[in-house]
Amino acid sequence: MSNAISALNPKAEFARRGQALQLNINAASGLQDVLRSNLGPRGTIKMLVSGSGDIKLTKDGKVLLGEMQIQNPTAAMIARAATAQDDITGDGTTSNVLLIGELLKQANHFLSEGLHPRLCTDGFETAKTEAIKFLNEYRIEKEVTRDLLIEVARTSLRTKLHHELADLITEHIVDSVLTIQREGERVDLFMVEIMKMMHRTDMESRLVKGLVLDHGARHPDMPKRLQNCYILTCNVSLEYEKTEINSGFFYSSAEERDRMVAAERRHTDDRVQKVIELKRKVCPPGSGKSFVLINQKGIDPLSLDMLAREGIFAVRRAKRRNMERMTRACGGVAVNSFDEMDESILGHAGLVYEHTLGEEKYTFVEEVENPFSCTLLIKGPNKHTLDQIVEAIRDGLRAVKNTIEDKSVVPGAGAFEVAAYLHLMKFKNTIKDKSSMGVVAFAQALLVVPKVLAQNGGHDPLDALVKVQAEAAEGHHAGIDVNTGEPLDPTVEGIWDNYRVKRQLLHSCSTIAGNLLLVDEMIRAGRATTKNGPDGQEMAM
Repeated sequence: MSNAISALNPKAEFARRGQALQLNINAASGLQDVLRSNLGPRGTIKMLVSGSGDIKLTKDGKVLLGEMQIQNPTAAMIARAATAQDDITGDGTTSNVLLIGELLKQANHFLSEGLHPRLCTDGFETAKTEAIKFLNEYRIEKEVTRDLLIEVARTSLRTKLHHELADLITEHIVDSVLTIQREGERVDLFMVEIMKMMHRTDMESRLVKGLVLDHGARHPDMPKRLQNCYILTCNVSLEYEKTEINSGFFYSSAEERDRMVAAERRHTDDRVQKVIELKRKVCPPGSGKSFVLINQKGIDPLSLDMLAREGIFAVRRAKRRNMERMTRACGGVAVNSFDEMDESILGHAGLVYEHTLGEEKYTFVEEVENPFSCTLLIKGPNKHTLDQIVEAIRDGLRAVKNTIEDKSVVPGAGAFEVAAYLHLMKFKNTIKDKSSMGVVAFAQALLVVPKVLAQNGGHDPLDALVKVQAEAAEGHHAGIDVNTGEPLDPTVEGIWDNYRVKRQLLHSCSTIAGNLLLVDEMIRAGRATTKNGPDGQEMAM
């Protein structure tokens, strides 16, 4: 019925389409207003309060969008696209939301003057293709050195942490990635363990070239500090286990029962004895060597007592994710059986010790020779500080990994956006149809990044933008100095963005904004409840 009315009355169709478009633009603008104050190193922090009263302080776009309760379907779609950006590239969530909102705002100016949405989206696609082509020319291919990686990580971390802490964590992040990097292989960030310790201040966070386990030995008589250690990593049960099916033992006398219990116990004791024999073989008396057992499965009290009498430091129920890290850090092989064990399966560490903090115990495995796994030990006085640092570290690790794989970087501080704007404004003169308006809207939307950077720094965004554009027009790399509002050269200051983040940003934003522009009606979807009518046919309720 509504379609018939629309066919007879084009004005009604246009009004309905305009109403749906306005709803989308309002939703995108509302989400943009929430996140725009977070952008850049001078951005502010949001407080998230859950229904149960839990409080989280963050300025990380992914955390905000992931935990905010968003009811509007358009805003929820933009939030999913932005968090997907973070999942793929590790950064750019806030910029994604800002750019989508600004694309819809700029398009609205032309749509209100009668431009059809299809022509506008065609212009977006043309502008995106040209912007990505320009990005490939604008990026700078550089030799991947430690200094470059530090500059990239610092650019990422300073937008999320205060400068002193960001500079401290930056070096730890870069060193951790260089530690796990293997020639000819992709960087596996899973090999970097992030361990939180609520202790002292955040400036005491450090990199451990080894492993930190969040539990200690389970026997009071075991040594607390060992040097020159052989490490056996295993996944073997050293405790009595019940059968997986219902079963029982039947005996006719107490002696028979004791023999059956002893036989059960002997099976576990034999396994422990094999470990003890290996320890005696590789650590003879007076050698100054010691032995550590890291087991993914359990060790019962009797087995722990046998190991303690031999001076073996044993950790049970180690997390599965740490088993591969342990062999990467210390060497050796993780074994699933104690048959035919010899020295070749053992790893080595110069120092293993247990650290007690209140009721918590931590085991440090340090002074390893050639580690390909490490631990970022994060300290802080409270949970809010620890969570904030961990969120920033994840972004920093991805930024360093992206740089190593891309072997190129993009000048930051809004320099690319300003240069791309100037390039697209020249490019639109080569387009002879109305879709050139979409190119203009795309170009002007890119300027939201430098404008918001200047605004969050407490400066006049238009004044800063005019100065930066004048500098960029002369062929220089020009970004926004958030401290002064004046133009700066990011290539001199060492402010770098990831190439793949910018590329994904241009792809994602134009696609989502184009789809939202083409929405002409919002319809509640879902299966309708049905019941049978008088003739037996299903009727929609």
